[in-house]
Amino acid sequence: MREELIVSGRMNPMVDPTLHIWHWQIPLYLFVGGVAAGILFFAALYYIMGRAKEYPAAVKWAPFLTPFLLVVGLGALFLDLNHKAYFWQLYLTLRLESPMSWGAWTLMVITPLSVIWIATWMKELKPGWNWRFAFLNQWETWFIRYRTAMAWVMLISAVILGVYTGILLSAFNARPLWNTSILGPLFLASSFSTGAAVIMLMSKSHTERILFSRIDLMMIGIELFLIIHMFMGFLASTQVQIDAAHMFLGGPYTEVFWIFVVILGLLLPAALEILELLGYKIPILITASLVLIGGLFLRFIMVYAGQASRYLY
Repeated sequence: MREELIVSGRMNPMVDPTLHIWHWQIPLYLFVGGVAAGILFFAALYYIMGRAKEYPAAVKWAPFLTPFLLVVGLGALFLDLNHKAYFWQLYLTLRLESPMSWGAWTLMVITPLSVIWIATWMKELKPGWNWRFAFLNQWETWFIRYRTAMAWVMLISAVILGVYTGILLSAFNARPLWNTSILGPLFLASSFSTGAAVIMLMSKSHTERILFSRIDLMMIGIELFLIIHMFMGFLASTQVQIDAAHMFLGGPYTEVFWIFVVILGLLLPAALEILELLGYKIPILITASLVLIGGLFLRFIMVYAGQASRYLY
């Protein structure tokens, strides 16, 4: 009789039968990080295009939310850590092949950058505003002088942050639902959509609202295309990915995904925006809120459903 030693991770209660490592903190972080990325992208884009006066909510006022959104996201990440005292070790190296390394360093750049960006607009928000310390006024003058260069850095960082939130999941090849290159572009399009929704909520200009309504409508179309393409790819792939697709096509996530993400989060806002563009008066609060709710549910569903998908049977 020959004895064999078999090493397996299936006895780990957090892995088998389903993964139970990521909870509400991760999808919340993916959502607020995506919204912040969308807002900062449009702020930088329209400043570079010289449209700051034409679209003040996008360039000046909506970015005031981004430091708070990023702090909430970072707080959620911190709560998720098992070894909180060692979070700083992530910044001792830069690994180009690691999505988490990209995300950590991007957050390190974009968070202070968002604070500096809004600080350069404080005197327009509050006429007569003056910094308490003289060196802060000197720094403000310097950053305003190089605001265009700062906008380019913010633009690139916002795109990286938006797409990273999807790549973070797709890097986990052991989960069939996440093992697709569609997640990065899908989450980026969702980031632009939710960012545009926040700008619409904060804008007092009809022209600006119409512009971002059109942008949001385009992003919704891209999201729908990517979702359809993702499921087509799954259904034409291996059995485990077919099973992952069936989680949304008659499985346990069918109702919540198609109702809260596709219908309420994409199709209904698109219909309302089309009506608005045709001249009907649609409360912007309803449209923008639906877009934000859809973006939030998309993250939560993809995180939880991805952990339930697996190769082992």
